[in-house]
Amino acid sequence: MLLETDDQHASGMRLGLLQAISVNMAMMVGVGPFITMPLFVAKMGGPHSLAVWLLGALVAICDGMVWAELAGAFPGAGGTFHFYDQAYGSSTNGRLAKFLFVWQFLFSAPLELASGALGFALYLGYLVPGLDEVVSTIPWTIKVHHLVAVGVMAGVLALAWRDVKAAGRLMVVLWLGMLVTVGLMIGGCASQADSALVSTAAGQFREALGEAFSGDFRLWMGVGGALAIAMYDFLGYYQVCYMGEEVDRPQRTIPRSIIISVLLIASLYFCMNLSLYAVMPWQDVAASEHIASDAFERLYGGWAGKAMTGLILWTSLAATYSAILGYSRVPFAAARTGHFFRTFATLHPKHTFPHRSLLFLGLIGALACLANLESVIAALLTSRIVIQFLGQIVTVFVIRRDPNLRSRMTFRMPLFPIPALIAAFGWSAVFLTSDWPALVYGALSLAAGIVAFAIWNRKMSSSIL
Repeated sequence: MLLETDDQHASGMRLGLLQAISVNMAMMVGVGPFITMPLFVAKMGGPHSLAVWLLGALVAICDGMVWAELAGAFPGAGGTFHFYDQAYGSSTNGRLAKFLFVWQFLFSAPLELASGALGFALYLGYLVPGLDEVVSTIPWTIKVHHLVAVGVMAGVLALAWRDVKAAGRLMVVLWLGMLVTVGLMIGGCASQADSALVSTAAGQFREALGEAFSGDFRLWMGVGGALAIAMYDFLGYYQVCYMGEEVDRPQRTIPRSIIISVLLIASLYFCMNLSLYAVMPWQDVAASEHIASDAFERLYGGWAGKAMTGLILWTSLAATYSAILGYSRVPFAAARTGHFFRTFATLHPKHTFPHRSLLFLGLIGALACLANLESVIAALLTSRIVIQFLGQIVTVFVIRRDPNLRSRMTFRMPLFPIPALIAAFGWSAVFLTSDWPALVYGALSLAAGIVAFAIWNRKMSSSIL
């Protein structure tokens, strides 16, 4: 969420439907699918993963309706923070909800940044062999690409350590670059499709749909882990909600942009996965650490693999840079309005950007780069699910029961409460089937947030008195 300037506000510039969709889609893709497809396939053991993509799309659409209801009722800037502020006000529960949202953001946003840096380092390994060499196994395995990812985070932090005026143009470039990369991926693979591989993938996909209703607990544990990866790749369908004050007719535009974004990205992801299965056995997909580059090298030669790698390196770097710019504004905005620690409300004395929150996110993100990619993805989701995603679902039920709040709703999800319950079930499945380190990270960050709120709330009460 970039800070809105007076000139922007005065000019009356507003985001239309197309711009809102581009904001969402640019944040949804980034480098995500290019680094998670092998993890995804390995989790499900083959083209079964296509069924989980569809499940992820269903959860994302249903959760998107939750965001749409809240944004339609409270069309302001700030996303979840603004929703909680409008729904719960300055009550103790309201202050707690707003504080915990920003608190968990400080623990999840750096992990999302780290995933982009790790994706960059993994794909750089295609051009620079040897990045998989082990540096240390104490207390966990650290490879050269982990250190490269730390360097990427340091570089991105240095780039962001200034007054940036071209961030909006960078978002458009990122979106266009994403479309080119995904389009080349789908078109390049589809043009070289192997009918035998397509037939095998289709057969396994049909088997997966049948097994989904078998009631096998072990199967659903695997689905939960794969769904976490799918939801990571879908994250961002709500990005325009953080910019509600800059959207033209937000009550109408935001809900439409969310649903359209999810449907378009789901279609692209499904086609991208299917096109890979059409040119590579799923075992090769699961074993690859830079799947897009490997696929293009196999089809067109080494030059094509290097060209695709260049596109993905640009996409990952631009996405990480764009994300750290926007994310650093969230703690600053909350602190400036008196709902978080005041230290984060300080601006750089010369360049007037929120340097303390930027530095905090960059340092924690660099530390997270020393973990493996799958653990980073799981931890960032578990630290966000309870307070943000499940909390928002509860808030929808709250505003529907309050006549005053209900009267402000301009969008209502069809078949309520079924979509809300599907979203709650999906996010709960991701949370409960996470590996124990991710669950511990989520639980400890939440517990620490409650303690921090008690300290902050007491300090604020004392200052008022």
